[in-house]
Amino acid sequence: MQKSTPLFTPVLIAGCIIMLVSFAIRASFGVFQIPIAAEFGWLRTEFSLAIAIQNLAWGIGQPIFGAIAERIGDRKAIILGAFTYAAGLVLSSFAVTPEAHQVYEILVGFGIAGTGFGVILAVVGRASSDENRSMSLAIATAAGSAGQVFGPPAAEALLGVMSWQMVFIVFAATVLATLMFLPLMRAPEPATRAELEESMGQILGKAFRDPSYTLIFLGFFSCGYQLGFITAHFPAFVTEMCGPIAAGGVLHSIGITTTSALGAIAIAVIGLANVAGTLTAGWLGNRYSKKYLLAGIYAGRTLVAAAFIMTPMTPATVLLFSVSMGALWLATVPLTSGLIAHIYGLRYMGTLYGIVFFSHQLGSFLGVWLGGRMYDLTGDYTMVWWIGIGVGAFSALVHLPVREARLTPA
Repeated sequence: MQKSTPLFTPVLIAGCIIMLVSFAIRASFGVFQIPIAAEFGWLRTEFSLAIAIQNLAWGIGQPIFGAIAERIGDRKAIILGAFTYAAGLVLSSFAVTPEAHQVYEILVGFGIAGTGFGVILAVVGRASSDENRSMSLAIATAAGSAGQVFGPPAAEALLGVMSWQMVFIVFAATVLATLMFLPLMRAPEPATRAELEESMGQILGKAFRDPSYTLIFLGFFSCGYQLGFITAHFPAFVTEMCGPIAAGGVLHSIGITTTSALGAIAIAVIGLANVAGTLTAGWLGNRYSKKYLLAGIYAGRTLVAAAFIMTPMTPATVLLFSVSMGALWLATVPLTSGLIAHIYGLRYMGTLYGIVFFSHQLGSFLGVWLGGRMYDLTGDYTMVWWIGIGVGAFSALVHLPVREARLTPA
């Protein structure tokens, strides 16, 4: 049994700061959709494809950075990720064609992989005691949600005083500034002696032969689809579809006077609600079956999205949807990563979670790209919403047969 450690360790605190900044920037890209498209006259599909490629690169990079962390060290992987992230942002600020922007977003995606869930959660998981692990993973994930609270409004505010190109430069400098917290990222040995005696190939082979791993992989797809589509397109969707905001109303009294501002605030509200939702999921994950909690979260998302799309849209329904969806937003992450650690051990958790996360990012790629494509073809996002509702119901079902018992090392 691993020796008990405090919940708030230096590793957890540093990991939260890095995740907060990384996801604050990542969550703000939807705010740039209209300004960039308007400056260059691009179709919605072209900028959507850039964000979709970013998400796909993030998914491809996640198991790669997980393996780098497990082979040569966590901190080296994070440094590589931060510099890749910053380089992608700087180069994107000079892009004047859709193709250039799409290529540079590959670097941004790999940078997010090196400073995001796969690497950070693996370090946090190893630095946590058994009784604190689920909650520690939830706190680190909630830090990403906190970044989502600040990122879009910060981007909106910066766009009011500088060009979008300069905002990208500021974001790049901010990513590099997080490296000052890297000395705190020291985790203990990653596993028990029995787990260390198994090679990465043996663990991966065991996971790939396990039907439960396949079901977890498939189930994470809808999470990426829904999050990717909403993050990239919801600000523009709200701006174009929501009715005028009544002068003198409640929203006016707190400074929300345009649908553009409402779109950015809606993404922030999702992130704020998810801080509470993710922490609750981590607390529940220590006490109840993770697979049933995941099935419940996906079922809840399906019902919330269906109710929203079938209800006449107003600023009030936008904020109600944001709170409801936000409570379920990243609540899947500590449960999914914790489920993988529980079944397959901690030694190669980063790589195993990274592979499952690739499914998440395939879904994210499809949600972002299909949102732009369907908008250009039909002029609205209705079909994309209904596809998301369908895959959410699918994910709720496929988690039910998962075998949650821990596999014994050979």
